[in-house]
Amino acid sequence: MRTWHVPEEAAETAVLLFSELTSNACKHAHASPGREIHTLCVVEDGRLRIEVADAGEGMPQLRQASDEDEGGRGLALVDALADAWSALPRPHGIGKTVWCELKY
Repeated sequence: MRTWHVPEEAAETAVLLFSELTSNACKHAHASPGREIHTLCVVEDGRLRIEVADAGEGMPQLRQASDEDEGGRGLALVDALADAWSALPRPHGIGKTVWCELKY
């Protein structure tokens, strides 16, 4: 982030978002052994884009976790902190890419 001259506050938020998206991929992808999780970070025109791709089925769903739930808050955190986010099927039909963007 320093090399890209991303301001410290945006960099801290980006690390949290990267962690949430990657954790979700590890936890929910249910991909067979040998499948990988790919990550990509791109900085362009004052915007940082984070992408996490996995071979798991299903698209992520934003939900409201109850006070009793032990999980289910990661995507809500991404929704609250990112300027934009979405999920798209991967081009070759196996899995998805979840991305978010931060403006700085």
